[in-house]
Amino acid sequence: MPVSLKYGSTKRFGARYGRRIKEKLGKIELIRKQKQMCPYCAKQSVVRKSYGIWNCRHCGAEFTGYAYSVSKKAAADEKESQVLQATKQPKKEAAIEEE
Repeated sequence: MPVSLKYGSTKRFGARYGRRIKEKLGKIELIRKQKQMCPYCAKQSVVRKSYGIWNCRHCGAEFTGYAYSVSKKAAADEKESQVLQATKQPKKEAAIEEE
């Protein structure tokens, strides 16, 4: 797996802090920076305003949630989709190479 996919934005730390910590931080940053689903209008337009405070750009609602995602389910779904994407990509490339 290339370093850019594995570490993402945590490459800025270089050789410091260890692999596991950088991988965990990378996952958190991916979830935090993505637009989340609004519980009021059900649009993918919620952005993080500050620690635990979220703002929907579509309906203007401002509400509290978890620190890095609106809900635990959103964080779990995001993790699951990333794992599925990571496992599917090498298999597709291997199938293409075999043909």
